[in-house]
Amino acid sequence: MAANDEDESTAVIVGVLAGIVLAIVAVVFGASAGKNVQATTKPVAEQGEIAPVGEPLAKVYFAIGAAKLKDADKDIAARTLEALRANEQAIVLLSGFHDPSGDPAQNAQLAKHRAETVRDALVAGGVAAERIKFRKPESTLGTGSAEEGRRVEIRVQ
Repeated sequence: MAANDEDESTAVIVGVLAGIVLAIVAVVFGASAGKNVQATTKPVAEQGEIAPVGEPLAKVYFAIGAAKLKDADKDIAARTLEALRANEQAIVLLSGFHDPSGDPAQNAQLAKHRAETVRDALVAGGVAAERIKFRKPESTLGTGSAEEGRRVEIRVQ
């Protein structure tokens, strides 16, 4: 009986080792199998920053601490649609700016909110939402007028 117990123990050990080896092979094979697959549904934030190209189509300026469009900027959707018609592949790139004074996190959030306000106006004016992309809010670092620190730039590229 002692020999039988020893054979059973050996079989269990061999079985556990074989399971470990198979698990390692599965992990290695699984990790290498997905290396050449590209995901196409990544959110824009994970796709990397889109570099601005050329001069802005328009600059929308905001009051201090506000994210509401001025009446003078209500025609931005029409101008943007006109530029988009010239290039069916183009996107609208929105860049929100803030000045370096005050709380940087709060300023960046306000710049983002302003860019979202512009996006909402563009979508309401007929621009397809999937063609609108955002850049990370940027600080003006003390150059230009105070008004330049409260703008959103619209580029069609």
